[in-house]
Amino acid sequence: MEGKKIISKNPTAYHNYTIVDTIETGIVLTGTEIKSIRAGKVNLKDSYSNIKNGECFVYGMHISPYEYGNIYNKDPLRDRKLLLKKREINKLFGKIKQDGYALIPICIYFKGSLVKMELGIGKGKKLYDKRQDIVKKDAERRMQKAMRANERGE
Repeated sequence: MEGKKIISKNPTAYHNYTIVDTIETGIVLTGTEIKSIRAGKVNLKDSYSNIKNGECFVYGMHISPYEYGNIYNKDPLRDRKLLLKKREINKLFGKIKQDGYALIPICIYFKGSLVKMELGIGKGKKLYDKRQDIVKKDAERRMQKAMRANERGE
């Protein structure tokens, strides 16, 4: 996509969850957090999202303190508000409560000069689902390797 520069991805999102739908959100950040994000010092690995008091928040997203920030640095693991419309929040809330879905941060990126987060609506995978996915990926890799070898004439 044009104007979309990915900063960080959540490596466990697609491994632990079956993502059904995605939604783009904005994030409320401070100046020193933006500078740290521009330097690529953000980690989404253990992060998750939830709706509390009619507002959507992301928890566990680690943004390293900015080197030159002194007193303006915030807590690296603080809860950050996500910017969504009320209608979108109500839709997500209904999905989470009734159908047993979870909100998972998938990636964080720049869209122009703004920082955006892709939030996935997903259902947790069972262990056997994870194993099946690993077997499928392995089979696809083997097929790709065989096709490349065949094209080279080996």
